[in-house]
Amino acid sequence: MEGRKIVKVRLQTETEMDSEGWNKPSPVLELDDGTLLYPSRDYEGNGPGALFGTKDNQAFRVLP
Repeated sequence: MEGRKIVKVRLQTETEMDSEGWNKPSPVLELDDGTLLYPSRDYEGNGPGALFGTKDNQAFRVLP
């Protein structure tokens, strides 16, 4: 994934949630090559996760 660029940040669609078996959407990072990345609460994919970040010592959530 090195060198890829994020082209869009959004919430999962109903279809994407259904394919994971989740009932709440997770943030999705769409890359320029069509790759979709989204956080999970654990490595087994048992539910969506939150995506946080920091800039200039200020914490933020990517999506509510």
